[in-house]
Amino acid sequence: MTAPIETTGSQAEAQPEAVLEGVEAKKIEGRSLGQIAWTRFKRDKVAVAGGVVVVLLILIAALSRPLQSMLGLDPNAFNQDLIDPNTSLPKGDFGGMSWDHPLGVEPKFGRDILARILEGSWVSLVVAFGATILSNVIGVVLGLVAGYYGGRVDTIVSRLMDTFLAFPLLLFAIAISATLQGGAFGLEGLPLHISVLIFVIGFFNWPYMGRIVRGQTLALREREFIDASRGMGAGGPYVLFKELLPNLVAPIIVYSTLLIPTNIIFEASLSFLGVGIQPPQASWGGMLNQAVDFFEVDPQYMIVPGLAIFITVLAFNLLGDGLRDALDPRSR
Repeated sequence: MTAPIETTGSQAEAQPEAVLEGVEAKKIEGRSLGQIAWTRFKRDKVAVAGGVVVVLLILIAALSRPLQSMLGLDPNAFNQDLIDPNTSLPKGDFGGMSWDHPLGVEPKFGRDILARILEGSWVSLVVAFGATILSNVIGVVLGLVAGYYGGRVDTIVSRLMDTFLAFPLLLFAIAISATLQGGAFGLEGLPLHISVLIFVIGFFNWPYMGRIVRGQTLALREREFIDASRGMGAGGPYVLFKELLPNLVAPIIVYSTLLIPTNIIFEASLSFLGVGIQPPQASWGGMLNQAVDFFEVDPQYMIVPGLAIFITVLAFNLLGDGLRDALDPRSR
């Protein structure tokens, strides 16, 4: 019978190195929640396409004036020589499309449609982003306070939300916008119109964000890290903005991307009704309003601004859906 082979301590310690000899060791790196969400987002090709379109739209809006100068376009320049004096319609096919006017010219005045689309893009996005920021600030603060403190505070804030949601928003917005058209608060003209739209749309839409934040806060306030923070003597404001708010960033971002297209449509609707952005300033809703009288004989003038609104709203919605799935895979 063969005697067992005894191993010394040094041989036993060297065994793991012998086993791993010739095998390339791979470094294991941890990933943050942001990296995991980005990986999920990249897999959604539709959402990525929506995000690319959104980035392009923001760049176009931010560079609309330089683009107009580079292309030699003027959104308010009349081109009466391109208009048939008998019909007030653009000369040529497809609304007067040409190399000088790729999207044609508008009826009656002959202003370049591409220039007015570029000019209207920054107006729509400024109003939409400004109204969304205002809604978020009010809704997040009141939602946090209502969800964390509960009791009478929650009751008051919740009833306030119900009151705002009961307002006939469109009629109220029309009334306020029409009243402040002449001048107010030291503003007039385009700055006044943009400020009024941001205030009206943002101030009366905050309950939607408030309800989402309140519901998330109710679920988070009983978690262990909140109890630990309070146990260490943290006050209410610290818990609200240092502990709860960072954990609500994901739903706030997702809902904001879905709120922006809603605000774009709202601004276009008010401009279409004549109480939003006033001419001669170009706006997509205003262009649709002017196209109503010509859509049967010159559909090009209605199709272009309609497509601009459609593509913008669709891109933001696709981006919002992709962010929701990436940041909260349970929503799938």
